[in-house]
Amino acid sequence: MIKQAFNPYLPSNEYIPDGEPHVFNNRLYIYGSHDCFNGSKFCLNDYVTWSAPIDDLSEWRFEGTIYNKTQDPDNVDGKLELWAPDVVKGLDGKYYLYYCLANYDKIGVAVCNTPNGKFEFLSYVKYEDNTVYGQRCGDDRPFDPAVLIDDDGRIYLYTGQGPAMVHILKHKSMEGKASTVMELDKDMITIKSSPKRLLPLLGASNGTGFEGHEFFEGSSIRKFNSKYYFIYSSGLCHELCYAISNRPDGGFVYGETLISNADIGYNNITNKNALNYVGNNHGSLIEINKQFYVFYHRHTNKNSYSRQGCAEVIYMRDDGGFDQVEMTSSGLNNGPLLDHGIYEARIACNLIFNHNDLYGENINLDNPFITQDGEDRENNPNQYIKNIKEASTIGFKYFNFHNAKRIIVTIRGQGKGKLIVRDGLNGNIVSTIEVFPSQTWTSYASSLAIAKGIKPLYFSYVGFDNIDFLSFELQ
Repeated sequence: MIKQAFNPYLPSNEYIPDGEPHVFNNRLYIYGSHDCFNGSKFCLNDYVTWSAPIDDLSEWRFEGTIYNKTQDPDNVDGKLELWAPDVVKGLDGKYYLYYCLANYDKIGVAVCNTPNGKFEFLSYVKYEDNTVYGQRCGDDRPFDPAVLIDDDGRIYLYTGQGPAMVHILKHKSMEGKASTVMELDKDMITIKSSPKRLLPLLGASNGTGFEGHEFFEGSSIRKFNSKYYFIYSSGLCHELCYAISNRPDGGFVYGETLISNADIGYNNITNKNALNYVGNNHGSLIEINKQFYVFYHRHTNKNSYSRQGCAEVIYMRDDGGFDQVEMTSSGLNNGPLLDHGIYEARIACNLIFNHNDLYGENINLDNPFITQDGEDRENNPNQYIKNIKEASTIGFKYFNFHNAKRIIVTIRGQGKGKLIVRDGLNGNIVSTIEVFPSQTWTSYASSLAIAKGIKPLYFSYVGFDNIDFLSFELQ
């Protein structure tokens, strides 16, 4: 690659969660919803996409706005947000965008001659009698559509939402909730076969093998080696799971967790010692140049509405399954980061303070968090970690240490104390950096004594008041 790749993989001022990765014309395209920095709800912005050449996943290019919320005929006033979409290349060579408006019982379809827009509204998914799906009595609520064109040319549409553990006591109604699959006709909009249920939901999973990992939302579908992989967000919200089948429209059995955006479930990590703040999740799998990746998102700015896309290398076992992987700072880099250069604090994959609370539930406003200065969509925001106080720990994974002998941190704030640097969460102390109060970004240096090899770096603050953390440099 021309340069190193990090998580999040897009620029720091970009907030694209619910990422659906697709390769078209030797470029990887990311389609997702579009959050607003410091927004008051999910998905406030219009759809945009970014792409990268498949032989260099560090070199992302902004493709611009591909679809505006006001292009939907039922949303010309723009009051409803565009929720998570999917895109597929049709049998006619055109590209089809499937989406739902916020809490709206229709699936919209837009079309374009190229994968990077501009898409134009085509129709709503409908039955043969022209009744729009979602409007007929008994229809399940459309949500987070995903689409697959199989090798035989048959077209399958997936949609649905179920209850989640964090909401189950608040929202007892199951009306309209289901994981659903249907076959579409060649026109990409007409339902050819009756919609049917796919995965079990929370409260209806006994004896299915999905217990504890029932379908919540985030339908995504992939086909690898003649097997169908249905990727979804479970009722735990923070994890992406997969189910596998020999056919696209049923017979799915539970696989495993792919990733959690708090690393819960990885190496016996639980809610009590989660390595990041917990929030909803949505993403998918993709294979590029014989390497698999899992795409997901993280949460920033102390709320659920400023989410950013991340990705990790993941490996398929000989039996076709995947083991859960951990969050890292290196992501698409296909290996550890160099032991020299400047690294932004925003690429932290672990942010730990007081057994991290749930986003949108019990978040403590005094906790450290990733944020940025300025407003949404500014060209040069300086994203950083704010409000680091005693007992805060920030982790970065992984670096290949060979020659680094010195570390420099750039911080600001009222804090006076030390940053203790370790080569693991409970590892050896490899540096101690004294820091002092400063209203502007100020750099402090110390020696670094770390053994050669692939290791993480963990920074823990010990001292008074709090600091903001912009970056660190290895020399």
